[in-house]
Amino acid sequence: MGRQYQYRTVDGRETVQIAVRGRQVLARPMLNFGPGYTLEQRRALGLTGLLPPAVNSMNEQLKRVYQQFSSQPDALSKYVFLNQLQDLNEILFYRLVAEHIDEMLPIIYTPTVGLAIQQFSSTFDRPRGIYLSIEDPAGIDDAFRANGQGADDVDLVVVTDSEGILGIGDQGVGGIRIAVGKLAVYTTAAGIHPLRAMPVVLDVGTDNPRLLNDPAYLGGRYARVRGQRYDDFLALFVAKVKEHFPASLLHWEDFGADNAHRLLETYREEHCSFNDDIQGTAAVVAAAALGAVRTKGKLLSEQRVVVHGAGTAGIGIADLMRDIMVSEGLSREEAERRFWGLGSRGLLRTGHPMRNFQERYARPAGEVDHWVTAAGRYDLADVVRNVRPTILIGTSAQAGAFTEEIVRLMTDSCERPVIMPLSNPTSKAEALPEDLLSWTDGQALIATGSPFAPVVHDGVTYEIAQANNALVFPGIGLGTVAARASAVSDRMITAAAQAVAEMTTARRPGSAVLPSMRQLRAVSAAVAVRVAQAAQEDGIARRTLTNPIQDIHDLMWVPNYPTVEVVDRTDVQSARHTGAAHTEDSDDPAQPE
Repeated sequence: MGRQYQYRTVDGRETVQIAVRGRQVLARPMLNFGPGYTLEQRRALGLTGLLPPAVNSMNEQLKRVYQQFSSQPDALSKYVFLNQLQDLNEILFYRLVAEHIDEMLPIIYTPTVGLAIQQFSSTFDRPRGIYLSIEDPAGIDDAFRANGQGADDVDLVVVTDSEGILGIGDQGVGGIRIAVGKLAVYTTAAGIHPLRAMPVVLDVGTDNPRLLNDPAYLGGRYARVRGQRYDDFLALFVAKVKEHFPASLLHWEDFGADNAHRLLETYREEHCSFNDDIQGTAAVVAAAALGAVRTKGKLLSEQRVVVHGAGTAGIGIADLMRDIMVSEGLSREEAERRFWGLGSRGLLRTGHPMRNFQERYARPAGEVDHWVTAAGRYDLADVVRNVRPTILIGTSAQAGAFTEEIVRLMTDSCERPVIMPLSNPTSKAEALPEDLLSWTDGQALIATGSPFAPVVHDGVTYEIAQANNALVFPGIGLGTVAARASAVSDRMITAAAQAVAEMTTARRPGSAVLPSMRQLRAVSAAVAVRVAQAAQEDGIARRTLTNPIQDIHDLMWVPNYPTVEVVDRTDVQSARHTGAAHTEDSDDPAQPE
């Protein structure tokens, strides 16, 4: 079968070769430029009479769709509008989001995507991405082939099994929307071409009773599969990704705590792998911590850190911060002693149940025997009272866990406490910024997981840093792809955190400890350069960047309408062998997001 269309970039100029005609052009989101097509292009493509007479520039189209976006009554309606725009005109969608990134990122990504995931089955319209079922493992090959992307056509695969979606838990097959949203951020922030990325959901069942009893639920209606059968399915999936897309980065997203660390460690050397919940969260929180302590003229290795919610994300944060402390001169053991982690049973301490990956941060039993506690619970208030931390991190999904009493206890012994209520969505946040500033008399250095508006306290406007993984994961992905790294090393994650911290200028009162989301594309480029260089230093880069800054810049796709070349299918087929970059084989007009 001949190709339907193909994107090519030669000498910095993007061209799309189009072999389909008429409504088949308008049915494909990466070809539908709407009234952006000139009259000559319309005649050549069989679009005469299928579009209104006026020819609109990109800017004219942007004004219209932004007005439509702004007229939507609430965040979920705005999500639906943007989703429909992406289904209609994908380039216009990305350009709109890029020009209003601080306003639209919370819509296409966290927190609004959480609402969209919960309503996936009831609002399902057009299929996006790849759905793989544990009931049909043999179908993985068919699914990958049906998607129409060859071995050299995919840079990035984002996969979830939906067990640990944001702060809302098991969402079954609806988790595809977190993979879709993640890739939208990769494209907007780091310029990963939308045709070189693939979202995947692994349907292994669900333990969510609401979904199992919902007649509209679109996933497999059985309890979540675990154990050897699950492991065999994951092993097969990774093997097939490696077979079909050998140069791709495999991004693991929102797996449950019991699986996330285990899967990353199992497969990170087998196929280039990255877990955003572990490594991405760690990098952006470490960047916030570095930015905050530098504001105080201190080192990270001088801090006492309490992590409330020492699960997948919390331990990942501790691990990266520990590594940075080691780079500042501490031994590994000394650095680990700077952390106090709390799980579901309170303080992690020897002799008490915990997961394997938490054990390195367990406090010796004898250390806490003399503590003054409330009924021996060793809960958060007990830990803060006895440890007097300088950094307090929340990844617990326990709304309001950072109470006034706890924050004031911390402030009594720390002039400028670093407090990070990171849990998403906003309803799960451990504290609100305005309360933290009130309880600390404006002294707290704050980073949150969800976006918050600036807070005015005693006449000073405080910009609230959002420790959003979007500040790091797009650049990590771009740098990994640019270097064709065979793995994502710890050095690459540390480099990402340091790159973001170095773009922080929290000097004046009220300034944020992280860069603004409005700088997202510049931040992603800076992160990518440092990540690619770290891959080179680790000896895992399969492609050397001779001029990293320029090379990264040239790789970043810009959402502009390309030059149009009208061809027949045999011309597109043959062109693939002369530098083709992005192609589609299938006769199905639906495209992956």
